[in-house]
Amino acid sequence: MPWRNKGNALRELGKPDEAIQALDKAIELNPEWATPWNDKGDALKALGKCDESVQAYNKAIEIYPKYASARSNKGEALRRQNDYAGAIQHFDKAIEINPQCVEAWFNKGLALKAQGNYDEVVQAYDEAIEINPRDASAWNSKGNALSSQG
Repeated sequence: MPWRNKGNALRELGKPDEAIQALDKAIELNPEWATPWNDKGDALKALGKCDESVQAYNKAIEIYPKYASARSNKGEALRRQNDYAGAIQHFDKAIEINPQCVEAWFNKGLALKAQGNYDEVVQAYDEAIEINPRDASAWNSKGNALSSQG
């Protein structure tokens, strides 16, 4: 666990390359622990290495198929690659596993917006807001979606 914590601290400090090294050490010590794989995906995504981050998330999901955060994170990496349908599929799976996963609802809204599906965008943001009424980003994004509807 210390290597994972170090990796996350380094990522939070804006040092994703060093974070990956620490997370690789955590994975080396326990390759069947899904969480460091997910965290490595986050660090890779921070570097813009979305293909590699998807591979790390896939490993986390392979180890623990009901890992809602890993599915949501994979969806976000796919969204950044403009694979909106694939992203929405993973957001939906994360939501199925954990309906309270606010990140999945919010990011699903972003993917739907990219597809121009504003009615569903508003619904996704409404769900995020219901879970966390203080989420300013969700309120702002909902307002933008309503404005885009005309």
